[in-house]
Amino acid sequence: MSAEIPASREVPKENRFKAWRQTRPFWAGLFTVIGGVPIAYLPYGDFRLGNATLAMQTTAGAGALIIGVLLITLGLTMWFQPIVRVFAGVASIILALVSIPVSNFGGLVIGFLFSLIGGAMSVAWAPAPPVEETADAQHDGDPEASDQTEAPWAAGVPEQREAEHHATETTIDANGGRNSAG
Repeated sequence: MSAEIPASREVPKENRFKAWRQTRPFWAGLFTVIGGVPIAYLPYGDFRLGNATLAMQTTAGAGALIIGVLLITLGLTMWFQPIVRVFAGVASIILALVSIPVSNFGGLVIGFLFSLIGGAMSVAWAPAPPVEETADAQHDGDPEASDQTEAPWAAGVPEQREAEHHATETTIDANGGRNSAG
């Protein structure tokens, strides 16, 4: 071990968020939360453009609020409980589709698209395989100095064995590979 490599396996403070973000479907959760906000807000909010007020209030405001809050909750679930990412992704996709007729065309299509993409990203996300640390992982970087002579793809392929042929009573009676039934 060299003096440049720290002995502890603790992640430095400046990389903690990056390490946290890489172990869960972060962008899927962010897209889902961003998609839930306009779905929940638009049925109750109004836009002021100068002296003109645009009110988007509908009779199905409670349904839109529930859908929006559920999408925000599912986005946070993707962050803090990545084990249920597939369920949260499928539920986000279904809620995004339900928001089209309930919440002003899914939050003016913006919330619908963000939630749909976030749900799809959550379903498609898979955790990275764990990195195995070995004692010989540290070398000077010279490929000729490596003592491995085989191709790297052959490391996971088992070697072929010689054909084993044992003559037993059942193989002798096989009559050249043809079997008779009776």
